[in-house]
Amino acid sequence: MLRTRARRNTTVLVIAQAILGAQMPMIFIIGGLAGQSLAGNPCFATLPLSFIVLGSVLSAQPLSELMARHGRRTGFILANGAGALGAAIASIALYLGSFPLFVFGSLFTGVYMSAQGFFRFAATDTAGPDFAPKAISYVMAGGLVAALVGPQLVKMTATITAVPFLATYLVIIALNALGPVLFAFLDIPAPGGRAKGTRHAGRSRGALLRDPHIVVAMICAMVAYALMNLVMTSTPLAVVGCGYHPADAADIVSAHVVAMYLPSFFTGHLIARFGARRIVGLGLVILTCAGLVALSGIALEQFFMTLVLLGLGWNFGFIGATAMLTQAHSPQERGHVQGINDFVVFGGVFLASLSSGGLMNCTAAGDPQAGWQAVNLAMLPFIVLAAGALWWLGKRQKEIL
Repeated sequence: MLRTRARRNTTVLVIAQAILGAQMPMIFIIGGLAGQSLAGNPCFATLPLSFIVLGSVLSAQPLSELMARHGRRTGFILANGAGALGAAIASIALYLGSFPLFVFGSLFTGVYMSAQGFFRFAATDTAGPDFAPKAISYVMAGGLVAALVGPQLVKMTATITAVPFLATYLVIIALNALGPVLFAFLDIPAPGGRAKGTRHAGRSRGALLRDPHIVVAMICAMVAYALMNLVMTSTPLAVVGCGYHPADAADIVSAHVVAMYLPSFFTGHLIARFGARRIVGLGLVILTCAGLVALSGIALEQFFMTLVLLGLGWNFGFIGATAMLTQAHSPQERGHVQGINDFVVFGGVFLASLSSGGLMNCTAAGDPQAGWQAVNLAMLPFIVLAAGALWWLGKRQKEIL
């Protein structure tokens, strides 16, 4: 019975990741380009994307606490409403030519983005220890469909209206409208660790943040996600700035998102066999290779290879770190831990996204090639940080044994 419930919930979340998740590659393809067309200063081109991440940062903890009290379904449906509202505001902003309004709408889109990040955790709520890493992996694999569908929807809709990208945001509203239908099939009870009027069961926030396994998992997840976002956010601007067509940028981002999610069919099995820490380490190595390829030149093939490696590195690093985190806390602690984790992760992603436009457009006097190199050089210290934390944790575990 429990296994049947876990598989049913995983299936629902895979479909949600595939269909609803298509909006995220759509937004990341057009968000910077739309921002560049609306902003008076090109340095602020990626500010709308940064505010999506800021919305995720601000909503992660409240959304986690809400789901801990009222269940995953309630949180996910409310987030779908926020995603539809964000797209509606963006549509109005494009029609009016208002950059501030466009940025404001991005905050609501960020609430949906935060909820999508919880899909992977929700898959483990009714799964046993043996199925949990695979459930995470399968849900992330649903993004493969989103990677294929999202960019194609952008190609079909970006220029069919007099106002570029307006139709794309209307499609995003329609996608969010499907959310309540999908989530009606979820069967995840609210955690039983907290009765009404009682304090949270389990360790305090301070105690959780003194657990080295939790801290290192958060650092590695934050670095993997932030670096992926840093480079991906700049990619459409770099590709178009180096003389290629926006359709090329869409194809490159599509290949990137496929690389993000395709390995998820077997990442869970690799984690079960080799351990989460080794898979995270492999992800950091691949992210380093992505930066090296990017620094080697700006041929179209090099953009493709950089983004494919970036997606692979993110997959191993982020899913591995997620598995590390789920193994380090009790079910009663998940509301606190997952909210803190996503606050830390998306806080790092926000800073990366905010830096991306400045590095790309403002540190190199408008030279897109030099800006692209600056973006990729910025990866190095953070890879060193995550690798150092991972090495320290491994050394500490050996000393304890």
